[in-house]
Amino acid sequence: MSLPSNTSKRIYVAGHRGMVGSAIVRELRCRGFANIVTRTRSQLDLTNQSEVKAFFKSEAVDEVYMAAAKVGGIHANNTYPAEFIYSNLMVEANVVHEAWRAGVTKLLFLGSSCIYPRLAPQPMAENALLSGSLEPTNEPYAVAKIAGIKLCESYNRQYGTDYRSVMPTNLYGPGDNYHPENSHVLPAMIRRFHEAKLAETPQVVIWGTGSAKREFLYVDDMAKACLHVMELSSDIYKASTEPMHSHINVGTGEDLSIADLARLVGKVVGYEGEIVQDVSKPDGAPRKLLNVDRLNHLGWQASTELGAGIALAYEDFLETTQSVEHAQ
Repeated sequence: MSLPSNTSKRIYVAGHRGMVGSAIVRELRCRGFANIVTRTRSQLDLTNQSEVKAFFKSEAVDEVYMAAAKVGGIHANNTYPAEFIYSNLMVEANVVHEAWRAGVTKLLFLGSSCIYPRLAPQPMAENALLSGSLEPTNEPYAVAKIAGIKLCESYNRQYGTDYRSVMPTNLYGPGDNYHPENSHVLPAMIRRFHEAKLAETPQVVIWGTGSAKREFLYVDDMAKACLHVMELSSDIYKASTEPMHSHINVGTGEDLSIADLARLVGKVVGYEGEIVQDVSKPDGAPRKLLNVDRLNHLGWQASTELGAGIALAYEDFLETTQSVEHAQ
């Protein structure tokens, strides 16, 4: 792999302790970038504009990777809708605006595939944005992410900045959240099947009918895609996008049913019991597959096969669990 020519630039990764942010930091370091600027939540409250303003004024940042966000699964989105919309709106507004005020001309905003309408044509292309109603279970979060895309587009139009947006599909891998209630579907399954295996539980219950289909991308692949998009020349990026749909989907271009995912996770974990569906629980959107033609045409494709990625994620879960147990 050839290294970029300017590895001395100062790069701020917002959300560096999260799954995506930590993967971006790993990839930056792998490519020879040494001046990576990070702050923990206790050191910098991104919802506080005065703190964000002071940070950018003092740090002389050249580029920003905007990976900080409040995230969660269906349960968390349904339980804390006000927190999801408020926190994400404040963080992205403060970071984008204060980066611009400090003269940062290059920024990458990370969104989510939930920005697309619940019944968008599959696979979902970038121009499906704002073409229909959102999935009700995560609408506040989706609205905040749409606002982030439009922030970047608006600052580009008015101020001539080079703020780009990428929309990842469902992500998983090292650093994921395995909380039993507030995690996304794949890490939640890893935890549930692992605990069922240890307890020799005869059944594992999965929410919904199992028919909903989802796409999953290994987080280190996502990090590679972020750097690929960020390092594209301005002319190539603009030529590949549209002024009002300037974001780029990031995914594998393949999906599977939740029932099939459960069977795959069970196999990786080594669970041999029965898998049953609780049809009283919601499925969420019936399907969420991204059209990744735009990114593929720009020379990038995912490389981690789902089964292999789940195995790596399970290793991370075991290490995380052991670390927590040793700390207690």
